[in-house]
Amino acid sequence: MRRREFIALISGASAWPLAALAQQSPMPVIGFVSARSPDDSAPLVTAFRRGLGEHGFVEGQTVTVEYRWAYGQYDRLPQLAAELARRPVAVLVSTGGEPAALAAKAATATIPIVFAVGGDPVKQGLVASYNRPGGNATGISGLTATLEAKRLGLLHELVPQATTVGVLLNPNFPQFDNQLKETQQAAEALRLEMHILRANSDSELEGAFITVPQRRIAALAVAADPFFDTRRDKLAGLAARHRVPAMYQFREYAVAGGLMSYGINIGDVYREVGVYAGRILKGTKPEDLPVLQPTKFELVINLKTAKALNLTIPPTLLARADELIE
Repeated sequence: MRRREFIALISGASAWPLAALAQQSPMPVIGFVSARSPDDSAPLVTAFRRGLGEHGFVEGQTVTVEYRWAYGQYDRLPQLAAELARRPVAVLVSTGGEPAALAAKAATATIPIVFAVGGDPVKQGLVASYNRPGGNATGISGLTATLEAKRLGLLHELVPQATTVGVLLNPNFPQFDNQLKETQQAAEALRLEMHILRANSDSELEGAFITVPQRRIAALAVAADPFFDTRRDKLAGLAARHRVPAMYQFREYAVAGGLMSYGINIGDVYREVGVYAGRILKGTKPEDLPVLQPTKFELVINLKTAKALNLTIPPTLLARADELIE
């Protein structure tokens, strides 16, 4: 072999690793659209990343995540979901309940979707059934929007002398009609006079609480809603200012100073979303992943808030509490 030919051969061989590297596929991209905000969702995103990690995906190293947040403004979600679908992404994750999931479903019929909702995804048209979702979507139903009657019952148990109660609902939330019906039936069964307070903006939240003393509302149930989640500190503050015992859906409300919460561990739901997203990235089809439901619910009571309201927690309720915040 001539010297010139040998040098050319060596030079070409040294370039092979670089050429092979250039031809490697880029990191997969996950689109993450939420009805909530990055601030109130920070621990939940950590749980989502933990679920991804269980299948070997680390954000920034083996997978890229593009985040879009609606900050409780549901009308922004269709545009945000469509933007991610055009990217395009390998998986479209929707969190923050039905508004985000419905926007994701409308944005694409081909990109796999993993959702986290609080109601029945079959009734919402997201999947064909729990065991066989069909189509391009699957995920987790946290049942949060189906526990309004249970929360009202616990609130009544805590404040049995309250014969007039309020229920705070967001009329723009897709589960509004179901929540309204469920709470009305529960109030009737408990022989309570119930006032419906509606709010889907900060000013309406302020206005709703102003009516609490006017209507002599002795206790308040805050319905499950992503918009309310983005304002949980505000809600806890308003309840404290107006000195009204209030019930919420997630532990985070009680940590923020709310009196009591009953529902799922929302961090577990986000971890499962990450697990499902990781499985899809590895080749599993959404139609082969059944919709999951929680089996554990937690009752959390903030004793400091109860003391500030001069409330005595019934021993039976204390015994059933999963956590007491002091």
